[in-house]
Amino acid sequence: MVLSMVDQHKPKCYLCSNVFENLEELRKHQEIAHKEFVEFHQDTNSHSSAPGDVTIF
Repeated sequence: MVLSMVDQHKPKCYLCSNVFENLEELRKHQEIAHKEFVEFHQDTNSHSSAPGDVTIF
């Protein structure tokens, strides 16, 4: 598979691979189109530990 090198300098949404002109457009897109994903991953303090996680004291 050959990938295009034309828009490598532009930010790209890692969820749907859309390319944007700047980071602000990407941020707005993710807040609208991928709202649930962004909200879930913004607050990492509310996540509980997964089974098998090790806590080091």
